[in-house]
Amino acid sequence: MTRKQKRLSMILGGLGVLSVAVGIILYALSGNITFFHTPSDLDATGVQTGQRIRLGGMVEQGSVVKGPGTETSFVVTDQIETIKVTYNGILPDLFREGQGVVTEGKLSPDGSFVADTVLAKHDENYMPRELAESLKEKGVKLGKGAGE
Repeated sequence: MTRKQKRLSMILGGLGVLSVAVGIILYALSGNITFFHTPSDLDATGVQTGQRIRLGGMVEQGSVVKGPGTETSFVVTDQIETIKVTYNGILPDLFREGQGVVTEGKLSPDGSFVADTVLAKHDENYMPRELAESLKEKGVKLGKGAGE
C-alpha cells in the first residue's frame, strides 16, 4: 500500500465512523422531538391520540376554570379552532386569559389535550419600553402591550 492509499483509507474510515456516530445520535434524539401545533393544525396534520406534541395559541377569554388542588382547565385558540386543555400543576406567573401559551402534553381520546408543561409567553406586541418610546418619538404606531 502506498502512502496515498493509506491516507485515503484513513480518511474514508474516519468519515465512516463519523457518519455512524451521527446516525446513532440522530436516532437517539428522534424520540425526544416534540412538534409544535396550533388547534387548527391538529386535524390537518393527523396527530394521533397519545402522541406527545406542543400545542400553542392564545388562552381564550373566560375559559380558565380552577379545579380541585392545582388542576386547571382552559381553552387554547388560534382564532380558527379551539381545544380544551387540562393541566395539573402550578401555572406560570405570566399565564392569563388573552395571552399566548405553549403547552406540552398528549391528545386524549375525548379530543381534549392533557398538558404536563405550560409555558406562558408575552404576546407578540411586547417590546422593551426603551424601544417602544424610541419608536413613538419617530411617529411609529404601536399595538396594545408594546412597551409595558
